[in-house]
Amino acid sequence: MNDLPGGQEPVLSTLNKDGSRRKLHPKLSKGAFFNYRRAFGYFLIALFTAIPYLSMNGKPLILLDLPRREFTLFGTTFLPTETPLLMLLLVSIVVGVFLLTALFGRVWCGWACPQTVYMEFLFRPIERLFEGPPGLRRQIDRGGISGRRLLKNLVFLLLSIFLTHTFLGYFVGVAELFQWVQRSPFEHPAAFLVMSIVTAMMFIDFVWFREQMCIVACPYGRFQSVLLDRQSLIVGYDVARGEPRGKLRRDAAAGEQGDCIDCRACVNTCPTGIDIRKGLQMECIGCTQCIDACDGIMDRIKKPRGLVRYTSQDELTGRGKRRLLRARTIAYPLLLITAVALLSISLGKRAATDVTVLRAAGPPFRILADGTITNQLKIKISNRTSSEQKYKLEILQSDIKLVAPQNPLPVGAGKTETAIVFLMVPGKLFSAGELAVEFRISARGLVDVKKSYRLLGPGKATAP
Repeated sequence: MNDLPGGQEPVLSTLNKDGSRRKLHPKLSKGAFFNYRRAFGYFLIALFTAIPYLSMNGKPLILLDLPRREFTLFGTTFLPTETPLLMLLLVSIVVGVFLLTALFGRVWCGWACPQTVYMEFLFRPIERLFEGPPGLRRQIDRGGISGRRLLKNLVFLLLSIFLTHTFLGYFVGVAELFQWVQRSPFEHPAAFLVMSIVTAMMFIDFVWFREQMCIVACPYGRFQSVLLDRQSLIVGYDVARGEPRGKLRRDAAAGEQGDCIDCRACVNTCPTGIDIRKGLQMECIGCTQCIDACDGIMDRIKKPRGLVRYTSQDELTGRGKRRLLRARTIAYPLLLITAVALLSISLGKRAATDVTVLRAAGPPFRILADGTITNQLKIKISNRTSSEQKYKLEILQSDIKLVAPQNPLPVGAGKTETAIVFLMVPGKLFSAGELAVEFRISARGLVDVKKSYRLLGPGKATAP
């Protein structure tokens, strides 16, 4: 990593020993990996932007509706009552991350993470356009406010507003988002506050926090010690070939000088400020900028490429070539296949309608003048079919009367609605303050759900 003044030792690659911030201005190193990453990065930016507008089976492709606690992924909606399905989905994602890391190291961080993609292929290019090369940007840092920086930050703010709307589209849906945008902030102050806070966080992240998101906030680097093994793919420096390092000497005897000429190109280009020659480090996100930088230097001094390359810890220490098959690369796929299979089977057996009966707020029951006992309930109906259904609510006991303001209840495709119902029950039917009843919820003869529930009456002081 970069030298520090006064012989200080670095605490983190972006922090001085006294805790002050070390601003990084990495030098762009173009090469084969950079070209691949840039093409893939722009594809991901287009994909991230388009996903909130795409639909599947009449539903958003991805919608994480937190207020309603409904999660739609690839046309399938998961409800909070479907704990086993949510757990299987979560296990599949976690095991998939474990497998990806065991095989390819931090490929997600360097190639696909939105923080990296937007920072390296959107915000940094704009910064270089306004402020020039790293040396000029450091002068601007020392000189304080400048016109170049003000213009850059204005563009960053506009981009942050756009990215905020894209980001919120994953959580509230684009239809709701359009309503927020078109209406006055005074008509939806809470929504406007959310948009403002997310925009401010986005702006601060890409203007100031930057690489510290990967180093300080994101836990992945701290987990890599257990997610990686010595056969995992990493970006590494070949110590055996590069040492002893030193300035290029054409008259050096064989074995007297390694291939590393200590040009620090790998350090100057690193977006997290580390020195890859010091081995595997928590801050390394596997972005391959140091590979492109070093390969360029090797070409210039007529040395073979690959002094810094994709490799494994065992390869670097001479313990043998990298093996694809090993304990964790066998165990993880088996776990992933099992979880995905169970999830698929569970989804296949999932009913077209989910019904939940809940007690309404207020007293558990009321006694009318004629001795009739009333229970007010909420029947929550989730329609998982691809078309609107009208659900008829019935109580199977003939001597109990069901009263509902809206019956049948219309529920749109993939939507959830709640019906408020009142049950009028003769007091003599209760035994020890309780009565088991059974509801029937049907729609066009295609859906027929029976749901049991226990009512409360005299002799039972509290709700179950």
